[in-house]
Amino acid sequence: MISQFWFEAKNINCYKNGYRVIKDLNLKLSHSENVILIGPNGSGKSSLLEVINRNIYPVVTSKSLIKVFDKELINLWELRKRISTVNNDIKNRINPKLKVFDLILSGLYGKYCYISNKSERDHEIVNSIMQNMNISSLSKKYFSHLSDGEKQISLIARALIKRPDILILDEPITNLDYKSKFFVIDKINELSKLNTKIICVTHDISMITSIYDRVIMLKSGEIIANGNQNKVINSENLKKLYGIEVEVNNKNGLWVINRLSK
Repeated sequence: MISQFWFEAKNINCYKNGYRVIKDLNLKLSHSENVILIGPNGSGKSSLLEVINRNIYPVVTSKSLIKVFDKELINLWELRKRISTVNNDIKNRINPKLKVFDLILSGLYGKYCYISNKSERDHEIVNSIMQNMNISSLSKKYFSHLSDGEKQISLIARALIKRPDILILDEPITNLDYKSKFFVIDKINELSKLNTKIICVTHDISMITSIYDRVIMLKSGEIIANGNQNKVINSENLKKLYGIEVEVNNKNGLWVINRLSK
């Protein structure tokens, strides 16, 4: 029987350079939910992604357990097919003269370069995903000519080309101006119509929209709140998370945070 959870962690601790970056993690992620992981810089968000992607390994004890897609031991090639990750480091790997169509197509081959032997089927797949994401107008543009928001969405389209089960977005709106930021947020919201489920990692509360079934707050490697966004997002939890007095409200489906005092 297949579990309803694609990720399960029990009593997990992880260390990097002698420092405990994940502390007593107990977490289950369901196939049916989009999840947003929020926390300040250094909270352990990236470390948790590394645990999921099997880039760091927990300390093994008799009381600990970790499963990905119902397996304690999973082939890394299988994992890479089922989980796609988009982070800001990827932009530095892209040839600025690579066109968006070719960038997206390169995801079929696990590369970041021009693919010379494109099949008719390759063209169909790329055109389909660009149409679904409403970015066909970017097809012939060079990557270097795109806005920061368009670059981010092009990389997300590339990550989706193989139809992974899970799409991980690591700080997708960092360093974007307001126009690009809202462009990316709107495009990600549209992705909720696809079969792929999203894990979004951010420190920006404005990223949390109605598509996310669950919010997890992480601080100093520990989960301090976990659940439905309407229950988790409140002034008390945000004070714990960021250490500042704030007021938070939901306006037209978007969360707005205001600082109350110094």
